[in-house]
Amino acid sequence: MSFERHGYHFAGAFTSPTQLEARAGVYVIWCKSGETWTCLDVGESHNVQERVLNHDRAYQWQQNCRGTIYYAAHYTPKLHQTGRRQIESRLRQLEQPLCGDR
Repeated sequence: MSFERHGYHFAGAFTSPTQLEARAGVYVIWCKSGETWTCLDVGESHNVQERVLNHDRAYQWQQNCRGTIYYAAHYTPKLHQTGRRQIESRLRQLEQPLCGDR
């Protein structure tokens, strides 16, 4: 499963964070309610799976979603943290996630 959004290729959207890979990238957390998709959160990590599985805002995702939570990642094996943060910042600006403020 994969999709393109804002010029980035994403793996997902998966219903379980264990389906994400333990690789560097930028993740997006979505809520699907009916046919409506809402961005809950965007972040970056050197290990997307580990970060999402242990995320400090996971409770907020549950509180803000009245449907099913989905997980997706744009993997960036050739980028360091600075590059991942640039993508994260752009996606946050475009998606306006409900959770997090960085």
